[in-house]
Amino acid sequence: MPASGKEVPANPKRRNRGPSAGPENRRALIAAAREVFAADGFDAPLNAVAKRAGVGQGSLYRHFPDRVALAVAVFDENIDAIEAAVEPPDATLDTLLDLIVEQAVVSSALIDAVWRNRHDERAVHMTARLEGIAQTLVERERAAGHIGAHVDTADVLLAISMLADVLARSDAPERADAAERATRMFHAAFAPRP
Repeated sequence: MPASGKEVPANPKRRNRGPSAGPENRRALIAAAREVFAADGFDAPLNAVAKRAGVGQGSLYRHFPDRVALAVAVFDENIDAIEAAVEPPDATLDTLLDLIVEQAVVSSALIDAVWRNRHDERAVHMTARLEGIAQTLVERERAAGHIGAHVDTADVLLAISMLADVLARSDAPERADAAERATRMFHAAFAPRP
């Protein structure tokens, strides 16, 4: 107790945990960015992301020096989820398309951001990851007789980009119908030919 006899209130500021908080802060920032970009678009203020994550802007910029770095991190998590979902041997192209639809609905702003920056060295690896997923599924589906020999990995990647683009540009109430129509078209185009 100070000499005045009055108790000094504790400092209400959060204690800085230093580098040990880094991984937790990074995860919180990615989750917050996913929510903020989905609600307010890719041009939402980055301070809104930091605030939602419960960290300071300095922490945000230490982990993600710019908006593209943050978008790539969020999209990398999306691809992690896709890779995990298509790993089981019973996963199909429909599994992949369903995941693209699900992610496009909540990540349309990110799809635009990544597409606009697809040649940025930080984003290029995502194309390679998606290509690997598509190639695995094409081989699996072709061996099962679900798709024709005329379908290759590039066709599936084109279908994915077309689907994501249509959904990103559709109003929310129209997305389910657009996804269903696009999926029917892909089934017809990919079906085995006599």
